[in-house]
Amino acid sequence: MMRKDVNKPKGKTFAYAFFVQTCREEHRKKNPEQSVNFAEFSKKCSERWKALSAGDKKCFEDMAKADKVRYNREIEDYVPPKGFGKRGRKRKDPNAPKRHP
Repeated sequence: MMRKDVNKPKGKTFAYAFFVQTCREEHRKKNPEQSVNFAEFSKKCSERWKALSAGDKKCFEDMAKADKVRYNREIEDYVPPKGFGKRGRKRKDPNAPKRHP
């Protein structure tokens, strides 16, 4: 099994992910000692996101655009080490001899 390349750039973050991150920070400030029920928290976040106006979402969308620029810049400079970057099955050699039953 291949190990993950630690130098590979972190993926782009979407607007909703930035929103959830701020929701989590707000929740921690209000209830620092209370643990978070992930399913319930996610439901509340998604309801808040759907109710958010386009103007309020714009802040998070701008953050996502900036992160996309960061990601594209980092991925251009990234060169995977030997052995990384190949995914999927090996291609079958068309010149290989056929196996008869």
